[in-house]
Amino acid sequence: MDGFDIVMVFAVILFARLGVRLVSRYIKMKREDDANKNDNKL
Repeated sequence: MDGFDIVMVFAVILFARLGVRLVSRYIKMKREDDANKNDNKL
C-alpha cells in the first residue's frame, strides 16, 4: 500500500462515520418531530 491508498482508506472511514452520524441524527429529529405532532393533536 502506497501513500495514496492509505489516504483513501482514511478518507473512506471518515466519510462513512460522517454519513452514519448524519443519518442517525436525521432519524432522531424525524422521530421527535412525529412525537411533537402527536402531542399537539391531544
